[in-house]
Amino acid sequence: MFKPARMKKLKILTLDAYSNSLISALQEEEVVQIHDISERIQQDAEWKQILKPSKVTAYTGKVSSLQMKATGIADFLKSAERKEGGILASVMGILNPKVPEKREVEDLDTEALIEHAESILGKVEGQTKPIEEKLTALDAEKSELNNALNVANKLKNIDIDLSDLEETKYTNAITGRISSTQLDEFKKEANSITDKIVILEHAEKETTVLFVITLKEYDSEISSILRKYEFELYDTSELSGKPSVIIQNAESRIAQIESEKAGLIDNLADIAEKWLDDLEVLKEQLEIEKNRNEIFASFGETEKTIMIEGWVTAKKLDEALDIINKSSDGHSIIEVTDPEDGDDIPVHLDNPRFAKPYELFVHMYSPPRYKETDPTLLFALVFPFFFGFCLTDAGYGIIDALIGLLLVFGLGKVNKVMHSLGLILTACGVWAVVLGLATNSLFGDFIPRWIMGNANAAVPTTIPMFNAFSFPQNILLWALIVGVIYTAIALIIGAMDNIRMKQYREAVEGQIVWLLVFIAIGLIGAGYMLFGGMWSIVFDIGLGLFIVTMVMQFYFNKIFGLMDYSGFLGTILSYARLLALCLATGGIATTVNIVANVVLTFFPGIIPGAVGAAIAMIIAIFITLAGHTVNCAFQTLGAFVNSMRLHYVEFFGQFYVGGSQKFRAFRARRKLTKLGGK
Repeated sequence: MFKPARMKKLKILTLDAYSNSLISALQEEEVVQIHDISERIQQDAEWKQILKPSKVTAYTGKVSSLQMKATGIADFLKSAERKEGGILASVMGILNPKVPEKREVEDLDTEALIEHAESILGKVEGQTKPIEEKLTALDAEKSELNNALNVANKLKNIDIDLSDLEETKYTNAITGRISSTQLDEFKKEANSITDKIVILEHAEKETTVLFVITLKEYDSEISSILRKYEFELYDTSELSGKPSVIIQNAESRIAQIESEKAGLIDNLADIAEKWLDDLEVLKEQLEIEKNRNEIFASFGETEKTIMIEGWVTAKKLDEALDIINKSSDGHSIIEVTDPEDGDDIPVHLDNPRFAKPYELFVHMYSPPRYKETDPTLLFALVFPFFFGFCLTDAGYGIIDALIGLLLVFGLGKVNKVMHSLGLILTACGVWAVVLGLATNSLFGDFIPRWIMGNANAAVPTTIPMFNAFSFPQNILLWALIVGVIYTAIALIIGAMDNIRMKQYREAVEGQIVWLLVFIAIGLIGAGYMLFGGMWSIVFDIGLGLFIVTMVMQFYFNKIFGLMDYSGFLGTILSYARLLALCLATGGIATTVNIVANVVLTFFPGIIPGAVGAAIAMIIAIFITLAGHTVNCAFQTLGAFVNSMRLHYVEFFGQFYVGGSQKFRAFRARRKLTKLGGK
């Protein structure tokens, strides 16, 4: 529970004839992480004499190709899939997604699956490819028409047949727009090059449309001059007819194209309705088969055998051995050993069900080392408490808990991460409710102000000494006590880990000395307050112990060790953020209520009667809803971030190293399929 799961190393030697059945069984049962030994074979001379690196199977390329093809067709059909129910249905699909029912599929070998995939893809592609080609052609035509429409719209005020501007054997025509202020300069410069040039112009507001016709031998020079004057060139080479006629014809044809595309997409929607589910199932089958064929590159092989290395948790060792023996008809040699120093041991966290969601946060930071303490259980117990301490408002806690439940029973049904986050947010919300009721905050002073009629009263559930509005110093004191206790727990864990790994100096220097500092300060405080004041025997022992810790710090780190005291004090004081966020939540919530109350009294004084009262009520309700919504969102985010920081920085900083790799069993990711009989 406080340690990662015990791991066992497997070495499996089996006949090549049983390799496919063995790998398939391991993939489906998801109990063994397969370790890549191909690189070691190449580097180790002794291994190189016995084994050679295995390779992916001959089917890998074909399966990958079919998978990409199935993905492409499925994505194409998804773009045409009918969306029923409008926006409301889309929102409900996000909040409460439908859990796909797993389809039973036959356990096909690679050749049979390839044949099955080619059959399905051939049928679907035979229906989609003509439509896809037609859509591509229509899109290309539409693009050309839009280009023509763009040019024609810029020339729509000019009554000229654009076919007259076509290139001839001896002449070339340039059409475009130039700034009116630069027109005369262009004419002057163009005429200085040749007088065999025709310039037609159509003046507009600030620009002029030009038609420049010249001999081909002067084309490059004239074009160079035009570029100098930032001439906007229009491509009329493919256009014929007057601009107004081009516009009319293009708009008409674009409308026809859209109608044709709608019909084609409707046909695609029918195909999607018939085949899309089959394609998604096929994609999953091909993905599983691709992974199965690629994993062979991790093995070693001889002429008749293959060698596999892997990791399995001690709890599932017997299950793994049974799978290996059954799938190879007993024709396997299996060696089971404990991890050795230097092994890159994958880590599997083994926690109670309620703590499982919090493994997400531990993995986000870094999985613990194999022999290191797993902090997940403490994370699960303390993180929601810290969150509730930071938020400390029962109203906001209820909202967060409801959102958490919505995630659990909505997106959490199809997404494990969302399910975990939903459970975490629900627990956090419950703690916020408990601490909010105890510290007199339910949407700030909403209950006393609006229900009880006395803003200075307290919620009936309030514990007087923990009333955050009356005794914030008590909240601060408890925040610091929590910080001291949690830091001491971290130091004890760190010392135990270091001692277990025989890192005695690190244990004394990194944890034990600070535990002695806690004890020393506790004795000094007890001696001063409980045992006769300064210079009592308890006080003297505490002071002496504190001096000993300073000597130890100087011994370990010289003068820098003494400077660490300020950093350690900062770690403890960092827990004061629990009070700061607690007061911020309640203070802003109360401010929202005060502003709403001011509005209720202000508007009736300006606009007397029922109208003024109605306006005041509407504005006050809006301010209350908007203010509490924004405050709840920001304070929830702040509570989450600061609770994470107290763990990642203040707590983990005292003992946690991490840096291991997560245990990842070789598995078949089946979301849409299940094998027949399972």
